[in-house]
Amino acid sequence: QVQLVESGGGLVQPGGSLRLSCAASGFTLSNYRIRWYRQAPGKEREWVASSYNTAGATATYADSVKGRFTISRDNAKNTGYLQMNSLKFEDTAVYYCNAVFGMVNYWGQGTQVTVSA
Repeated sequence: QVQLVESGGGLVQPGGSLRLSCAASGFTLSNYRIRWYRQAPGKEREWVASSYNTAGATATYADSVKGRFTISRDNAKNTGYLQMNSLKFEDTAVYYCNAVFGMVNYWGQGTQVTVSA
């Protein structure tokens, strides 16, 4: 069964850090591009970061998270990650993992990140 399962969300104070995980099962994540998206209450889903499955390819980030978030993957664990540092109130959202290979597109169920004092 194909699944993408996010974890690692939670409540954090401004300036804090979280690491989100995106565990894949039923397919080989290393063959796929990994993207992270987020959706804040009342807003549309927005792209956050992308990791490519091509050796040497550079990850890309939305301007709002550049320098604070880092996308990575561990192919041995079939898992992707989003390290989030220096979190701000405006980072509060449900974060979704997306795996893409050609026309094949998988989504996780999302994990809530809340930044609050």
